Amino acid sequence: MTNVIEVSHLTKRFGALVAVDDVSFDVREGEIFGLLGENGAGKTTTIEILEGFQRADHGSVQVLGVDPRHGHRHWRDRIGLVLQESDFDPVHTVNETLSLFAGFFSNPRDVSETLQLVGLADKAGERVGRLSGGQKRRVDVALGIVGNPALLFLDEPTTGFDPVARREFWSVIQGLRDSGTSIVLTTHYMEEAERLCDRLAIMARGRIVAEGTSSSLISAMGATTIRFELSTEVTIETVRSVTGAQFIERDKVVSVLLGDDVQPVLLRLLSWSESTGVLLRGLEVVRPTLNDVFLGATGSGE
Repeated sequence: MTNVIEVSHLTKRFGALVAVDDVSFDVREGEIFGLLGENGAGKTTTIEILEGFQRADHGSVQVLGVDPRHGHRHWRDRIGLVLQESDFDPVHTVNETLSLFAGFFSNPRDVSETLQLVGLADKAGERVGRLSGGQKRRVDVALGIVGNPALLFLDEPTTGFDPVARREFWSVIQGLRDSGTSIVLTTHYMEEAERLCDRLAIMARGRIVAEGTSSSLISAMGATTIRFELSTEVTIETVRSVTGAQFIERDKVVSVLLGDDVQPVLLRLLSWSESTGVLLRGLEVVRPTLNDVFLGATGSGE
């Protein structure tokens, strides 16, 4: 599979601060690649280098086969940007604003189609200054995709969206990917990253500390937990003998920590409960989430 982005040993300093420290990764054609990290982790600087707004101190970067430092008009014509914040003339209508930007590209997407994609078809004649914050964010996204880009950078694209609008927009992003657009996504919403990203990298302190698919990163984290409430008369030793698990915690609930072999343990526990009449109130099986991976990888949970 062709790589649309290749980053090798990328380093960027601002005085004594090493913002990006020997970072390497690639983005494949037709995938959504997530770059996650806390504020100050180095992801914004990395993205700005990829977009050609910053120059690296060391390392090599290729975006659509071009070093962004030497990006020419044809190269920029193939790239779409959705920045965290934008500012538009509040007097122009949504349609006028989008039509103006469409004229900057050689093969733009139809303006009406673009407005339909981002859910602003009914706001085409509305002045931008009269839009809500979430609607203005949709204008940002529309401007990013109206050029029909081969590669799209989405920097926190659903900020300001309510939960329903966010999920609707996920379908838009997936549709762009399915139509062949490669996407680099930054987001603070772990559910969004897990839902959308084919692969992702987590940055902390200027370095990539975890990389892979959501499922592989979650699996690598290990323990699944069986949780339930249990009467105080039942000892941990009894639970250990029934489940065969060594790692058991007891607070308000009993937590049995397991690897991937959950089903046999759960069956033994249920059989024991049925035969003894001991109730397992609130029984649940809890897998690690991408948020758990993020907190563990960045040290935020410590």
